[in-house]
Amino acid sequence: MSGLDLRLSCTGPVSIDVALAVRPSEILALVGRSGAGKSSILKAVAGLPPIGAVKGLQGHVRVDGETWFDSASGVRLAPHLRRLGLVFQSYALFPHMTALANVMAAMELADPVAAVALLEKVHLGGLGNRKPHELSGGQQQRVALARALARGPRLLLLDEPFSAVDRPTRRALVETIQELRADLAVPVVVVSHDIEDVARIADRIAVIEAGRLIQTGPTDDVMASPANDLVRDLVG
Repeated sequence: MSGLDLRLSCTGPVSIDVALAVRPSEILALVGRSGAGKSSILKAVAGLPPIGAVKGLQGHVRVDGETWFDSASGVRLAPHLRRLGLVFQSYALFPHMTALANVMAAMELADPVAAVALLEKVHLGGLGNRKPHELSGGQQQRVALARALARGPRLLLLDEPFSAVDRPTRRALVETIQELRADLAVPVVVVSHDIEDVARIADRIAVIEAGRLIQTGPTDDVMASPANDLVRDLVG
């Protein structure tokens, strides 16, 4: 199967019980209240601790038919062997490196020309020589996005990409992701506690509560027909 195919269940340290599929070029938003388990699902897909390293994690994660995790057969690729791009809520940039160096660090073969092109693609042309502390929060988030794309990922994961910036910056980041998606031939999973942040970019929304999927469907359908009071509150 092309794209992301996952089925994961776990009872601790965080409860998870989800099955999802995301097609290439499709953007799926995982939405739910704080503590609903959204980021834990992302960490499990990426193989990151604590949830991605739990021995009791069951199920599978497959991307374009390649198995990254399968509890039945014992396959568990290390995070660095999973060809994915991950944008953290906290940016997680190397503070001693310039924006350009941060992007180049993610490349298998450092290519400054390609790294400059990526920074230009996220509207950071001319800022490659600045270090993270010399950039605004929105600019740091764009560097993190460029770095994630620099890996040539087969899957792109965005963990609360809009939560640490103000509303105007959120709108600008949403527009950037909308522009990038035309060139993205990989599945994209975006985590957010604010459904308004992702409604403009997501093809489908999956509402998560206590690690479980309680409603999923095309964005317009979920927004127009909430399945229960929880989803209705999120939709507003």
